[in-house]
Formats: sequence, C-alpha cells, structure tokens
Amino acid sequence: MKKILVALLVLIVLAVAGVGGAFFYMQKAVTTPHASGDPAPKEFIVKKGASARSLGQQLQSQGFLADARVWRFHLWRRGNLNVKAGRFLLSPTASVEQLATALEGQPLPEDVPFAMIEGWRLRDTDQVLAAQGLIKPGEYIAAASRSERYTAPFPLPTRGLEGYLYPETYGIIAEGFRVESFIQRQVDTFRARFYDAHAAEIAKSGRTLHELVIMASMLEREEPVPAQRPLVAGILWKRVDKGVPLGVDATSRYELPEWNDRKAFLKRLRDNQDPWNSRTRAGLPPGPIGAPTVDSLLAALRPVKSDFWYYLHDAKKTLHPSRNAQEHEALRAKYNVY
Repeated sequence: MKKILVALLVLIVLAVAGVGGAFFYMQKAVTTPHASGDPAPKEFIVKKGASARSLGQQLQSQGFLADARVWRFHLWRRGNLNVKAGRFLLSPTASVEQLATALEGQPLPEDVPFAMIEGWRLRDTDQVLAAQGLIKPGEYIAAASRSERYTAPFPLPTRGLEGYLYPETYGIIAEGFRVESFIQRQVDTFRARFYDAHAAEIAKSGRTLHELVIMASMLEREEPVPAQRPLVAGILWKRVDKGVPLGVDATSRYELPEWNDRKAFLKRLRDNQDPWNSRTRAGLPPGPIGAPTVDSLLAALRPVKSDFWYYLHDAKKTLHPSRNAQEHEALRAKYNVY
C-alpha cells in the first residue's frame, strides 16, 4: 500500500512538473520572435466576422506562426482580442505577442480602383488622376518624363515612359498617394504582362523593344479587333521596312490636347514638317502614341505576313485590306472612307 501511495505521489509530481514545464514553454513561445527566412512585412487579411481564436490557424498556414496552439494560449492568458476586419501588414519574424498587438491596431486603408484605359496617353492619365484629386495637374507627366527614377530589366527610353505604363485597373490608396510609386507599379505590370514571358522572343525578333512598343501603340488605336491586329502589324511593318509612309492618322492626333479635335487634327495633317505626320514621313513616329495592351504588343511581335499593303475600316469598324493602291481606292469609294 505504501508503495502504491509513493507511486501516485511521483506521478502527481511529474504531472505538475509537466504542466509547469508546458506553461513555461508557452509563456516563452509567446514572446519569442518567429524564425523566418524573409523579414519583409506581408499582407494579412482578417475577414469580416472572423474570431480572434480562428486567426491562429490562418496565421500558421501563412507562415507567421510555427504553432497555432501558442496563439490560443496567448488568448487564454490575456483575454480575447478586439480585431477589426481588414488588411494588416505583419512581420513574419514577429512574436505572437507582437502579432496580437498589430492585429488590434487599425487596418490598412482600403484601396479604390483606378482604371487606366488602353491607348491612353500620359496626358490622359494625368488628367484623370488630377480630376480625382490624387495629383496636381501635370505631376504625372513630369514624373513619367524622368525615366532614370525607375527600374526595369530592359532599357527605359530617356524621352519619357509613354507606352511602357501598362493600362489596367489598379487598386490605389488615396491617402499618401505617391505618383512615382504608382508609375513604378505600371512599369512592373508592363514587365509582368509582356516582357518577362517574351524576352527571348523579343531578342530574336529583329526589332528593338522600343520599336515594338511604338508599333503596338499604333495598333491599339488603329485596329479595334485584337484578332485583326497581327494582320495590320504585318502591313505596317512591311511599309516600315520598304520606306513607305505608314498613313496612320492616329500619330497626327498624339500631341493634340483633345484627341477628337477634328479641326486641329486636319491642320496637323497638312503640316509636312510635323514629325508625327505618318502620311508624309516614312518610318516609325518619334515614339509611342499611347499605352498598348498585351494583345497589341504580341501583334507587333508576331505580325502576319500577307500580300496586303493597305487597309481601311468601314463605318462599322470592319477591316478591309487591299493589295495595291487601285484596290484601296476602290474600297474607299465603296465604303465612303476619305
């Protein structure tokens, strides 16, 4: 009987010691920084209606915690957290205690969509950003003109970033909006959408990236149907290579304050000294005339060869290519395109 009592006592002591050891381990784990390879803050999203307890598994699965039980222990010891739904920037090396404190703070401001339309010029984007109160008029154009401030794995043109700022809907935060950061995002998006996947093909194309961007910017304005752009690209590249003026009227609109100002447009068409007048000047225009999409960039990179030298669009925007000037003039008369 005495031996049994001694054994029970030993078991109780061991159990108490085990509980005490586990408690000490948990206490230490709460304040110990989490070992992680990359200390850069990462976004963590708390969904609406999520309880503080349920966040433990989410934190662990995203690499902020090694053991969700430590999170639950911390909540048991200090009481529940007052966590708001929203986005938080958390350090992967933070301790559980630090994570809890961060999650009781204010979420990041919610972003709002900013839609940059395909074909927009720098001046168009500048105008809309200014109208929304995000910048002062001219600030975007000025910032995009200083190419040396931005980074890319390809040469950025020194005369400005027209054509390299990818048209897309971006989530932006009005508070603290920085135009330079926004432009870098646009350059990064151009890289992600087009350059990274096609760098080797660009190098073998026989065209420079800048030439491709210029061509793509014209295709964006010239051909409304993406599937037709490779055919138009083939016609335009052939004219470039043979020294024949392109006849892309959109180039003469590029420097107009208002793109659809017909009176000003016709005046520029009559100006044979205008470097943007592609009716009278052979070769590519001095630069891109807007922001091309990946469809136009790929069309410029992968033109379709054909016997056609000319093309026009009828009133319904349907493409009509032709093999020579006689066919082209006949189509102009048929569809009343002058």
